[in-house]
Amino acid sequence: MTETITLELPEKITASAQQLALHTQRRFEDVLLDWLNRGASAIPVDMLSEDQIRALAESELTNDLQIELSDLLHLDREGRLDYVGQMRLDKLMRAYRTELLRKAEAIKIAVERGFRAPLN
Repeated sequence: MTETITLELPEKITASAQQLALHTQRRFEDVLLDWLNRGASAIPVDMLSEDQIRALAESELTNDLQIELSDLLHLDREGRLDYVGQMRLDKLMRAYRTELLRKAEAIKIAVERGFRAPLN
């Protein structure tokens, strides 16, 4: 089920979305929906429960993803990474950076709230 709504967006957002839509040959509306879906799926760290913050602060890449990322980085360094591999590497690196930032934020919040000792 979908619902139609009207939003007033800042020009900076619409310009970025239009540029991305043109670059990726997608509809402007689809780019905006993709951004909204991504944002909605990532609950702000400070709104998570204590248990969720603890789990996020201790999280690590799965062994399979670590191996895949390492292999792709190795192929990239050697100049042997094809287009599909480059796209996969880019996707993994974006996800890794996002999760690393969320993990750092979880550690900061856990320390501030007193249920984790500060890192030394």
